[in-house]
Amino acid sequence: MKAKLAVAFLLSGSLIYGQQQTKTLTTNAGAPVANNQDSLTAGEDGPVLLQDLHLIDKLQSFDRERIPERVVHARGVGALGVFVSYGDLSQYTKAAFLNQKGKETPVFVRFSTVMPATGSPEQGTRDPRGFATKFYTEQGNYDIVGINQPVFFIRDAIKFPDFVHAMKASPVTNRQDPTRQWDFLSLEKESTNMMTYMYLDSGTPQNYRQIDGFGVHAFRWVNAQGKVVFVKYKWTSMQGYLNTNPRTVAAELVKDPQGATDDLYREVGKGNFPAWELSVQIATPEQLAKLDFDPFDDTKIWPVSIIPQTKIGKMTLNKMPDNYFETTEQSAFSPGNLVPGIEPSPDRMLQGRLFSYLDTQRYRIGANFQQLPVNRPISPVNSYNQNGPMDTRETHREYNYQPNRAPNTMTEDPAFDYSPVTLVGATTMHQPIRIKDEYRQAGELYRSVSKQDQDDLITNLVGDLSQVTNPDIALEMVSHFYKADANYGIRLVEALHLDLHQVEARAAKL
Repeated sequence: MKAKLAVAFLLSGSLIYGQQQTKTLTTNAGAPVANNQDSLTAGEDGPVLLQDLHLIDKLQSFDRERIPERVVHARGVGALGVFVSYGDLSQYTKAAFLNQKGKETPVFVRFSTVMPATGSPEQGTRDPRGFATKFYTEQGNYDIVGINQPVFFIRDAIKFPDFVHAMKASPVTNRQDPTRQWDFLSLEKESTNMMTYMYLDSGTPQNYRQIDGFGVHAFRWVNAQGKVVFVKYKWTSMQGYLNTNPRTVAAELVKDPQGATDDLYREVGKGNFPAWELSVQIATPEQLAKLDFDPFDDTKIWPVSIIPQTKIGKMTLNKMPDNYFETTEQSAFSPGNLVPGIEPSPDRMLQGRLFSYLDTQRYRIGANFQQLPVNRPISPVNSYNQNGPMDTRETHREYNYQPNRAPNTMTEDPAFDYSPVTLVGATTMHQPIRIKDEYRQAGELYRSVSKQDQDDLITNLVGDLSQVTNPDIALEMVSHFYKADANYGIRLVEALHLDLHQVEARAAKL
């Protein structure tokens, strides 16, 4: 075996005098990369900078890898409906769709799997479910682009292309490979919390009606006086929950591969309109500053015991699209679709998504994708943007610039200005967040679930980790789970027949 590996390395030019040659990571233009793990930010909690050309180049390259299928969330189903506000939230936000009790806002929701391709099965698939909601408000479109889990695998968008590459099919075999997936995850200890969520039975829901949705990231709400609070969103299913477990997963795998899609069409068609209540956790900057973890780390939850949830509205889906392609396939979501009173937080994953989502939609659908009916706002669109493929926007005769002296010229309205973010003494830096705390919440999650859920979690993890061909990867991953909770790790050690002393030694170094 060693001889074969040596020949392979020699043929690839990667073995010099018996040693494997290390190659320098470079940009697409060949320049060396100094940091491929942390985006360039303006200070510790400042926004990611546009001058981080490696990040921009990496995300742009990633966004253009596939055509025309979505790179992620390829398989999905959409439905139309309405959101009704429970009250007046103008004390917190200028967002008009939340300023009156009983106010109705049309919505379009797209549910999806994340990593598998368009024709892949939905049933029995351990994968996050996308839960993207587009509000057609009087101030423009507002999108909450989330998933059915409250946290995410990584905390910085600069890692997202690598994460997806590892989760997607191997470039050699064109199939998803557990060894590749766990190789990446075992080297990103921040994924421990999300992997615990994913290997509970909620990681394999049977349909889209009986899941919750989470915005994952924190967002800033700003009221008319400029006062700021931060929020996190949760959609709570009013249909209850129905998940596959280790005792039923085999049967689900042989069922209709698009059973979750069929379920939504069937139930809505029968008039069983699914509904979700929208809740927010609301915290002042001062409250967040007192937390003993980074509140803008998307691998962490805000404990409801510290920051409670407040119900703010109800969404009901009551109509399926007349044409799948025109509506569901051409729908385009982005966390960058914001309205006055709602702004981004410093969450580094969110900051990258603000750019990447709109960019990938322009690549996937075209420069004027926002003019398609499913993406078009119900509020007037007035701009001097022009041309590009399939442009149907109104022109303004000679005036395609601003300022101008046109009799009906368009002007800015300072009343809708986002509140300014003040950065004092910020220095550009490539550094990880200050407080990582990778394991505590994963351990708390393990201890909070029932004995049956713990048993299923162990069974689910063992089923996948036992397929990893490199024993070092399994040891490393189990060390993360052991670090989160000793019992959690020991049960995996015993089920996978690993050496507990090796796991303990690795965990001690983490």
